Amino acid sequence: MSVAYRTPDRYLDPMESSADYSSGAAAATGRDVPPRSGKALTVLGLETSCDETAASVVRLHPSERGGRAEVLSSVVHSQIDDHAAYGGVVPEIAARSHVEMIAEVTRRAMAESGLGYDGLDGIAATAGPGLVGGVMVGLSFGKAAALARGLPLVAVNHLEGHAVSARLGQEVAYPFLLLLVSGGHCQILEVRGVGDMSRIGATIDDAAGEAFDKIAKALGLGYPGGPALERLAQQGDGSKIDLPRALLGRKDCDFSFSGLKTAAFRIAQTCETDQDKADLADAVQTAIARQLADRSERALAAYAETHDHRLFVVAGGVAANKTIRATLQATAAKHGFDFLAPPLAYCTDNAAMIALAGAERLALGLTSDIDVVARPRWPLDEARALADPSHKPGRKGAKA
Repeated sequence: MSVAYRTPDRYLDPMESSADYSSGAAAATGRDVPPRSGKALTVLGLETSCDETAASVVRLHPSERGGRAEVLSSVVHSQIDDHAAYGGVVPEIAARSHVEMIAEVTRRAMAESGLGYDGLDGIAATAGPGLVGGVMVGLSFGKAAALARGLPLVAVNHLEGHAVSARLGQEVAYPFLLLLVSGGHCQILEVRGVGDMSRIGATIDDAAGEAFDKIAKALGLGYPGGPALERLAQQGDGSKIDLPRALLGRKDCDFSFSGLKTAAFRIAQTCETDQDKADLADAVQTAIARQLADRSERALAAYAETHDHRLFVVAGGVAANKTIRATLQATAAKHGFDFLAPPLAYCTDNAAMIALAGAERLALGLTSDIDVVARPRWPLDEARALADPSHKPGRKGAKA
């Protein structure tokens, strides 16, 4: 099932009675929402796809480079303490926490922005992919707010939020090459604009962030595992530990971290001292960084053949890892690319990136039906499958 975007959509005049919306459909007396590329747009974003309840207000100022994003507020309620005892995210606990916190987090974001709902042009909410119980909470809250306030709703792909997150720090012109690397995703995409992306490579098994977290758990580092492993790696020397680095030198741009994860897990069972663990952590971090760099090199070389504007963007939670950032920055420089990663606050899940993606869609006149559904899976290259029936969107390792 695809998420339906309507151009234009209809929304209720704020002066009209909300009773006109009781059917859940747009009021017949509503007004069209045309493309708004010539004016600043202010959007409330909501993010509940995993274990952060987040709300943010972002204003998009138009420009020739695609627009400058001004973050007016960004509030994130973390559930780390709720899940720490389990060593990972428990979906039911996450969904309950979102229900408890979404109203308060949104209230704080609106208060910090200094605006009322009458100062908004739209509401954007993550509609997937993610833990569907959590996604439903934020999306339902967004629908209710849009209906009550007579504002257009924009359902946003969480991955698209990460794809545009580097634009929160500075003006970034499209197109660019993107490495999206997080706990659940690892893929390289050509980003031509919001909603216009092609996948060049993807993991054929596990994501890099998943490998970090699972190995950290095997080492007894607790949750969240990725940052804990990074801190431990600073004390280690993994040069004598041989870990598999799959697909190095292969002609495609795909990734594989399953073999590395399994090998590291077995070595973790033999670690007798804290230094042993630190050495393994360093070896894991180095191996993951090397594979990301090797696979990215192939994509950079291919991209450079057809593009004069050479910008390499790395986004997602793993982009916060300093070693990986430095490795990828050196890789980009080697091939004559500028390098950019989002500010650290916007690498992990946040609502500012959702608000920005929503504002960019709203600028194009793209809004969502009020009956849009939450989705546990939502590949970024789904649109291509509509044009090319032979393409299988979201298939691991599939080319785009």
